[in-house]
Amino acid sequence: MKQYIILLLILLNLFQATVSAQDTTRRAVTLPPVTVIQTNSRPETIKTQTPTQVASSEKMEQLGDAQLSDVLRRMVGVSIKDYGGIGGIKTVSARGLGSQFSTLTIDGVAVTDCQNGQVDLGRYMLGNSSYISLSNGQMDNALNSARAHSAGSIINMETHEPEFGSRPFNLRLGLEGGSFGLISPTLSYEQQIGRRMSLSFWSNFLHSDGNYPFTLYYTPGRTDSCSHERRTNSHINIGTADLNYFFRIDSHNRLHIKAHYMNGYHALPGPVIYYSARGSEHSEEQLFFTQARFRHTGHQWDFQLLSKYQMSEDIYVDTAVHTIGTLRNQYQQQEGYLSQALRYHNDFLSISLSADESANHLLSNLNLHNDVLRLSALGALSLEYKAHLIPFLNDLRANANLLGTWIHDYESAVTSSPYKRLSPYLGISYPLHHFTFRYFFKENYRVPNFNELYYYTVGHSLKPEKALQHNIGLTYQSDPIHLKEAVAAYTSTADLYINRVSDKIVAIPMQNMYLWSMINLGKVEILGLDLTANATFQNYTFPRTRIDISIGYSYQYAVDRTDPSNKTYGHQIPYTPRHSGNATLTASTPWVDIGLSLMLVGERFAKQQNTPASRVPGYADQSVTLSRSFDIGKTQLKAKLQILNLFNIQYEVVKSYPMMGRNYRFGLTWII
Repeated sequence: MKQYIILLLILLNLFQATVSAQDTTRRAVTLPPVTVIQTNSRPETIKTQTPTQVASSEKMEQLGDAQLSDVLRRMVGVSIKDYGGIGGIKTVSARGLGSQFSTLTIDGVAVTDCQNGQVDLGRYMLGNSSYISLSNGQMDNALNSARAHSAGSIINMETHEPEFGSRPFNLRLGLEGGSFGLISPTLSYEQQIGRRMSLSFWSNFLHSDGNYPFTLYYTPGRTDSCSHERRTNSHINIGTADLNYFFRIDSHNRLHIKAHYMNGYHALPGPVIYYSARGSEHSEEQLFFTQARFRHTGHQWDFQLLSKYQMSEDIYVDTAVHTIGTLRNQYQQQEGYLSQALRYHNDFLSISLSADESANHLLSNLNLHNDVLRLSALGALSLEYKAHLIPFLNDLRANANLLGTWIHDYESAVTSSPYKRLSPYLGISYPLHHFTFRYFFKENYRVPNFNELYYYTVGHSLKPEKALQHNIGLTYQSDPIHLKEAVAAYTSTADLYINRVSDKIVAIPMQNMYLWSMINLGKVEILGLDLTANATFQNYTFPRTRIDISIGYSYQYAVDRTDPSNKTYGHQIPYTPRHSGNATLTASTPWVDIGLSLMLVGERFAKQQNTPASRVPGYADQSVTLSRSFDIGKTQLKAKLQILNLFNIQYEVVKSYPMMGRNYRFGLTWII
């Protein structure tokens, strides 16, 4: 593992030149006038106050990404928990804060789970996304919702808005297959309605047997006896449908309405422990939400209105509970959400006010705490100052905001006082030539979710988590470097951060993926370093020839600082690697598109006490994706071949949940 880390650091220093597209056509051509309407503009990554990483739809397609977790696992500072295979539950932790501090938003509207606070990233497919972004601290957006201000990090999935050529519709039909019974058909249809309105419909179905082989070792050092096994009771079925309505009212007002439905069945193979092979559990889930986003952008006043209704049902079944027969736990959630944001701005000052209100209701068939209601109110006041009139501080940006939190639970058997907190944020960015200096400080406040408070914490009294984030960084962006018949450009970022968490809540899986042990660690300190570099080269001798190279490295020293007398004091917190890194190469050529990916994760520990028995070895994972498009009349056929885990390395992301070895995917997409 050390040699991989050294290699990444060397590569970070070798990239000194690279990319940006520029037209080198030498013959003057007069073109008719056109009207350009910007849609799905991607967030800035270099001149932001808060570190932001973005994956475009083009790059995701070239690398063969299918699920949201596929993208996030290649972003620096991110730790993914993956419970094995395509259907395994996948959660994310950014910069050691834990998955509860990461908020997933779709088109700026948060996806929530009041029951366990963790969103399964494996539920969200990428076929309808324009880009995926990850922002530490908060999004660098003038119209953030108050809920977005409350998050420690924001993952945003932005829906692709249709673009039309000579025809008023677009149609894509896709079929993907692969190892272990994988089959996944996709339908995408977009329809233009007049000049300002459009509809899009996207649907996908995914099935996999999930019965991949693995080697079961009977000693931690893997030097003793072993046996060759095969994963059982791990088949999945996931169906997704997504309907969108876009209305460009005029140049200042836009409306987007979305309706989303997901239905899934996951067989749960459970952990592999010596000769034990659990095969009696499964989960069934349904998720439906409809949401709307209205934005007004004016010369001095901006306004945003978000609304959402979400309903979900999760059922956990275990047929091998000998004392009571079949165990069936059923949970139903509903949420109503409304957010308003108003902003006044001029050349040097911006003032924003946002307010969010939500109601979350959870029903279950459990004997206790089976009907819980949570009312939440969040408000944020934000100020931004641009010192463009001060010569020596030209382009300095300073942001400050104050977030107020009020949360109250209503439950028949448990009474609690409202949770109240004021949380500040301060951010500064200062561009100087090709460099940008940035710093932010933020306090986060997280109230325990319903599982932590009511269901699986007998004997524990959980307190809200409080996290302090400090980040200081430097970014670099080169000018386009013009070569003969080509152009290149280069960007890099370096961010040093310190996070301190008090009363940190850690979830440790017990005998299966639905039963957890929740504890307060007390105090956790995280010292980290994130490095990224990106180089792009575009050649005009051959049409559409472009190469992008990205590398990243992350260091996280995340340790328990609760009590020096405890055995866990100074130990790395569970499932947080000290070292991790990644490298990707994508190449577009007239003959074939290529995507190469390398991911490196250092050793981790499954428990608070870092012992040899709890050690989870590090691993390296590689993948290769090849694709080619063929023109057939007025239509286009795209073929794709992907090899995952190229060198067939057996590894575990979560202890006792072996991942798939080498496997293949192939797909055809017909674009009409």
